[in-house]
Amino acid sequence: MRDGDPFREAMARTLGRDPYGHGSCAVKSERDRREATVLGAIVLYYVSGSVLTVTVVRLVPLP
Repeated sequence: MRDGDPFREAMARTLGRDPYGHGSCAVKSERDRREATVLGAIVLYYVSGSVLTVTVVRLVPLP
């Protein structure tokens, strides 16, 4: 991704507002470990409700 601004905006608009929504699914039956596709990139992330944080741990852009 050469220009990260559209991706950051899409993240804020989708997972940033509802980290359990936007077609995300739990990974390995862990509710707070999630995976979703945002703007053609696969995003693996953790949700922490106690501090209202979404931490992206892996971002895989599609070719």
